[in-house]
Amino acid sequence: MKHLTIRQVPPELAAALDEERRRRGTSLNRTVLDLLTQALGVRASRRSNGLARLAGTWSEDDLRQFDDAVALTEQIDDELWR
Repeated sequence: MKHLTIRQVPPELAAALDEERRRRGTSLNRTVLDLLTQALGVRASRRSNGLARLAGTWSEDDLRQFDDAVALTEQIDDELWR
């Protein structure tokens, strides 16, 4: 992958990029790459584990059910540790 340095970024542009970064909740680098990819119509070759679509979809009840289901696996068996 190529590394780039961008010089003489006007303060207004830097502020807009920082605001966009905060809005997206991503790094400045990721924000700039995403914006450039979109603006230039380039298909990004980002690898994905396919889990992004699930992020933030659990309700409190879903979390409680999951915690209940895995609680047994979090118990320490003292006999195994002797």
